[in-house]
Amino acid sequence: MKLANRYWLSSAVFAAYIFVVATNNETEEIKDATANDACPVRLESRGKCEEEGECPYQVTLPPLTIQLPKQFSRIEEVFKEVQHLKEMVNNLKKSCQDCKLQADDNREPRRNGLLLPNSEALGEAEDNRVRELESEINKLTSDLKNAKEEIGVLQGRLEKLNLVNMNNIENYIDRKVANLSFVVNNLDGKCSSNCPNQEQIQSRPVQHLIYKDCSEYYTIGKRSSETYRVTPDPKYSSFEVYCDMETMGGGWTVLQSRLDGSTNFTRTWQDYKVGFGNLRREFWLGNEKIHLLTKSKDMSLRIDLEDFNGIKLYALYDQFYVANEFLKYRLHVGNYNGTAGDALHFSKHYNHDMKFFTTPDRDNDRYPSGNCGLYYSSGWWFDACLSANLNGKYYHQKYRGVRDGIFWGTWPGMSEVQPGGYKSSFKKAKMMIRPKHFKP
Repeated sequence: MKLANRYWLSSAVFAAYIFVVATNNETEEIKDATANDACPVRLESRGKCEEEGECPYQVTLPPLTIQLPKQFSRIEEVFKEVQHLKEMVNNLKKSCQDCKLQADDNREPRRNGLLLPNSEALGEAEDNRVRELESEINKLTSDLKNAKEEIGVLQGRLEKLNLVNMNNIENYIDRKVANLSFVVNNLDGKCSSNCPNQEQIQSRPVQHLIYKDCSEYYTIGKRSSETYRVTPDPKYSSFEVYCDMETMGGGWTVLQSRLDGSTNFTRTWQDYKVGFGNLRREFWLGNEKIHLLTKSKDMSLRIDLEDFNGIKLYALYDQFYVANEFLKYRLHVGNYNGTAGDALHFSKHYNHDMKFFTTPDRDNDRYPSGNCGLYYSSGWWFDACLSANLNGKYYHQKYRGVRDGIFWGTWPGMSEVQPGGYKSSFKKAKMMIRPKHFKP
């Protein structure tokens, strides 16, 4: 009976093996060649038999290879994607702050989805570290915001200090040079052993070496209004100007004149830079020359206007300065006095003071939707756009359309014209300067 049981057990084991091998062959070939050649099943005894004669046996089966569903093939791709995302997170942490590297370095690896011993404590420590870093970042962000606000306040204060700029430094140096030049101009020569006495020195007329503007010609006795050659800065070439020796005592250097429309003022940036027109008729002296004239001395500006009804009014500004080309010939005018009204400081939105020069081909104005110089056909210190424009077109009578003629917004009755109606121009306009403290 015992022998029959043993045969039955052996037959069952062998049948089971045949079934497993058959199943395995249907799914996938066994790659191990040695396994195919060896005996697939071994039945052997374990130790000695017991008294009843029954002996323990063990069955040794080969490894099984089971084919999994196709969906399991994406596990590897998922692992790779997770690893890639993990690397991206680490890179972001590194770029945020160097101190976050400590948290990354202290991170323990995972095995089979389970944390190693003490991983919970490490995770809690890492969370605390992250919270500390977030708190520190928030504090730094707040400090940065406060710093930006302080910078904005300081920048606002600096913008209010219009005198603190390179122009004023340049003016200060030029004034010092001008004072030295004035002393040199008044020197009669070097003294020698035959030096004349004091009375002879005082009676001898002062001979100027150079003349910076028309006021110095007036000082030496010139009283006729005509063209003279001036040298505002010895580093640059001299040039001719027209001097008005009659208006308000004389000594005026004329910068611009409009008389009859014989000169076209719709010009380019370069034309306005070097100047154009006829000094004895209509002209623009040139922004570069105006800059040289106004940087060596404190100048005042006078504007004379006459309409076609014969009304003559003027505007006087106690300070006038035009910056260099690098600063786009920016205008600075001081306090107003006169009868024509302060059109250069008309309002908050129409204020020509501290504005850059604009021409039809060079847009430096504050109008965001276009070029004021192109729209009004002239070069001028436009705001957004104008309350004054003495370089507009010359109209011999009233005109309609765009107000592109010679314009002074505070002229009596000028603001009463309805949009689209007839507009008035000026018969004459003149801009001229002389030293602020000059006394004829």
